[in-house]
Amino acid sequence: IWGSHICRVRGLSSSSGPRVCIVGGGPAGFYTAQQLLKARQDAAVDIYERLPVPFGLVRFGVAPDHPEVKNVINTFTQTAQHERCSFHGNVNVGKDVTIDELRQAYHAVVLSYGAEGNRSMGIPGEDLPGVFSAKDFVGWYNGLPSNKELHPDLSFETAVILGQGNVALDVARILLAPVEMLKETDITQNALEALAGSKVRRVLIVGRRGPLQIACTIKELREMVNLPNTRADMLPADFEGIAEALKDLPRPRKRLTELMMKAVKEGGDDKAEKCWGLRFFRSPVEVLAGADEKRAAGIRLALNKLEGSGESVRAEVTGQLEDVDCGLIISSIGYKSIPIDPAVPFDPRRAIVPNEMGRVQDTAGLYCSGWVKRGPTGVIATTMNDSFDTARVLIQDMEAGKLDLSVNKPGAQAITALLQTRGVRMVLFSQWEKINAEEEKRGKSLGKAREKLLDVDEMLCRAK
Repeated sequence: IWGSHICRVRGLSSSSGPRVCIVGGGPAGFYTAQQLLKARQDAAVDIYERLPVPFGLVRFGVAPDHPEVKNVINTFTQTAQHERCSFHGNVNVGKDVTIDELRQAYHAVVLSYGAEGNRSMGIPGEDLPGVFSAKDFVGWYNGLPSNKELHPDLSFETAVILGQGNVALDVARILLAPVEMLKETDITQNALEALAGSKVRRVLIVGRRGPLQIACTIKELREMVNLPNTRADMLPADFEGIAEALKDLPRPRKRLTELMMKAVKEGGDDKAEKCWGLRFFRSPVEVLAGADEKRAAGIRLALNKLEGSGESVRAEVTGQLEDVDCGLIISSIGYKSIPIDPAVPFDPRRAIVPNEMGRVQDTAGLYCSGWVKRGPTGVIATTMNDSFDTARVLIQDMEAGKLDLSVNKPGAQAITALLQTRGVRMVLFSQWEKINAEEEKRGKSLGKAREKLLDVDEMLCRAK
């Protein structure tokens, strides 16, 4: 199907080594590329990313007040600038180019496109105005182009966050943090202005199980405990029997639980204007509309009891209900991968690409890494290890002769030509650096690290 392109590429190509294509320019994609380039001195790796800008959730997911977590961008930049690696932004794989077309142009294709969908709560009223997914809310304050029009109404005193993982605590912290703490970060200026005028004074973080099952890490919890002008508001009843269980807990879980119990006991400064609280043993059953039926005004929670023991403990409803008045509800119950192309197997129940150690089921030459491989769990280091594993499996397959490297594949040259005929404007890494320079310039004038461009067309304009 490549016609004369293949002849031209074969005539020019000095590299007859393996050509690998990676779909997704976030941590999974970059870590997979890094390992492939290191392990095979003859491999050429091309990364295709849907947005004109690289780095995925490091740019759009990591909290703005966690700049140290974003330092991995320096490593990813080194990978992108490697002589055998190239970045192609603004390419929507599955739409602009198919997986089958990529498979014809490359010896191997790795799917590392993450989880851009939201898990639904599946309760009445969740589509009412005033209800947001944490993914979209985080995207709004972190400058994800598709979330720039979110405009959350922050004129209510109480916000309820459903879920108790690190993302839930990030959202709670951003809602309650003094604006002075955020104004030098890379949070978007429109989010900063909205938060400066926010009337939110109380944030409840709700989980269906108990304190011993909370999903956040101690670092995120400590940041909540130490927030200025903010006190903890806990229910002592939620912690009954917890002190006795402490001695048998693994150390990280024990430290986390001790910190929660300290917050219960001390509560914090009564003069603090704002408060936050963890609420356990509660599941959402309905978002309650206001009198005008037009927007969310509260949430109905089912009270739970725990059945079973250890990690497999389950929340069972007791039949009791509790209504909480709130004007802002944020669902932080998990991200979800979505199918990218009909040619790729997909498990809708687990919302992953079915695979064995990163080898996509029944599809030779197709691999996956990161969240699309294992589900949306863990931190950046988890994705790093997972991606290194996929890269190692791919290299084993090359060395075992499972991939036919004797066929010279055209790689990016064929795909670039194809995208040109389809009117797709690719953004190379050197062009992203122009966008980056503009963002840093705008940030400098505002006294912050960067001011992100929020509009894809403007990104493309700056990338010229």
